[in-house]
Amino acid sequence: MKLFVYSYREFDEAEFFQKFAEKYQVELGICHDAPTMENAYLAEGYPYVSIITTKIDEELMNRFHALGVKMISTRTIGYDHIDLEAARKCGISVGNVTYSPECVADYTVMLMLMSIRKMKRIMQREEINDFSLPGIKGKEMPNFTVGVLGTGRIGRAVIRDISGFGCKIYAYDQYENDEVKKYAQYASLEEIYEKCDMITLHMPLTEANMHLIDAEAIQKMQDGVVLINTARGGLIDTKALIDGLESGKIGAAGLDVIEDEFGMYYFDRKSDVLSKHDLYILRGFPNVIVTPHMAFYTDQAVSDMVKHSIESCMLHEAGKEDPCRVI
Repeated sequence: MKLFVYSYREFDEAEFFQKFAEKYQVELGICHDAPTMENAYLAEGYPYVSIITTKIDEELMNRFHALGVKMISTRTIGYDHIDLEAARKCGISVGNVTYSPECVADYTVMLMLMSIRKMKRIMQREEINDFSLPGIKGKEMPNFTVGVLGTGRIGRAVIRDISGFGCKIYAYDQYENDEVKKYAQYASLEEIYEKCDMITLHMPLTEANMHLIDAEAIQKMQDGVVLINTARGGLIDTKALIDGLESGKIGAAGLDVIEDEFGMYYFDRKSDVLSKHDLYILRGFPNVIVTPHMAFYTDQAVSDMVKHSIESCMLHEAGKEDPCRVI
């Protein structure tokens, strides 16, 4: 099987691509850059293409189709960066990957604890030898009622982990899971907004749940609610989030994702002027932690992402059922 890999990273992915390509006898083509109309030609002769979170719009999808690409596998759980309708029209299959849920679950708990213990302020003060106490009194996890939106593999891992703190947990998902019911009570969104003083998001982004957390939803939440998002930025309406922070309705936020982050994260942009006004505003709040979509980033997850991307393409090639197939 021939697989062309875009956004190939020498510093972390290379060892795993070489390992699994040798194991599965896969011929690799590589490009360190993200796929574009200018470099799409490199995939000619490769029926399978592996990407990360870079936009694949209708124009680029049609170009890949013309080059003979049969399937695009994204080395991510989310696939909202791919135009699925365009893929359907031209007959290109799309797959995602799974990886250990522990990486994102661990990170989520870290953001929870950092948010309620005001760690951003503490670390900023420590840098300038300000060791005073006013303004940094934190709160304790057992005193929170936590709402978990989305009980897939990551959501379930978060619920399992925070159950050890002794906090009350409510969960929301269209499909209830018996494992979750050992630790949490399923509830409607309305109930979670009313009862929970911390809410964490673990859903894929779809057209149906775009801006799930909007001004109306925030208004229904408890005063001082803590919001955590390690899923997709588009789940939260950024303007409504900023308004909620400025009014004090939202007490703190831990964000590993933001809206419209494509083309920014995973690159060295320190010398660039970024047209990301909302990012600058969010960074300026003392009670907001923003990290650059790093929750997934562990050695185990990188290995899993590469392995499962290759395996998904192999299953397609063999005509076998693929649990990672999106379309």
